[in-house]
Amino acid sequence: MTMKRRLLMAAAAALVMLGAVVPTVTALRAQAPAAQSGARAEKTAWYFYRVKWGFQDEFVTLFRRNHLPVLQAQIKSGRMTSVRTFVPTYHGDGRADWTFAVQITFKDVAAMNGPSGEEEIVKKLFPDQATFRKEEQRRFEILDAHWDVPLNELDLTQPAGR
Repeated sequence: MTMKRRLLMAAAAALVMLGAVVPTVTALRAQAPAAQSGARAEKTAWYFYRVKWGFQDEFVTLFRRNHLPVLQAQIKSGRMTSVRTFVPTYHGDGRADWTFAVQITFKDVAAMNGPSGEEEIVKKLFPDQATFRKEEQRRFEILDAHWDVPLNELDLTQPAGR
C-alpha cells in the first residue's frame, strides 16, 4: 500500500472517529482540500503513530510522562484548546496503519502554524534535560511510522458554493 493511500485511509479513519460522513477514499482523493470553515476559528490536527509490535505500553508511558505535560502547558497558555488521545479497539489484521493517535485542537490557524514555545516549556518542566532527551529519543526509536494530518472542517449543512 502506498504512503499516499495510507494517509488517505488514516484521514478517512480520523473523520469517521470524529463522526463525520465519509463517502469513499476515492472521493476523498478526488476532492481538493477544503478551506477551514469560517464559522469556527479553531483548527484541529490528528497525529498518528504506528508503534513497533510489543512496545505500545512503553510508548504510551513515555508519551504520558514527557509529551503530554508539554501539550497540557500549551492548553494552559491558550495556544491549544484540547488534546485527546486514542487507540484502536482492535489490533486488526496485522496491517493497522496506526496504533496511537492524538487529536489536538488549536485556538486558530495562527496558533497552529506559529511558534509553539515548546523549547521553553520543556526546559521548565524537565530540569533533567539529559533524561528527557534520552526518553524522547526512545519514544521515537520504538515507532514504525508517524504522520500529521491537519484537518479542514467541511460544513455540509451549507449549500454548495458558499
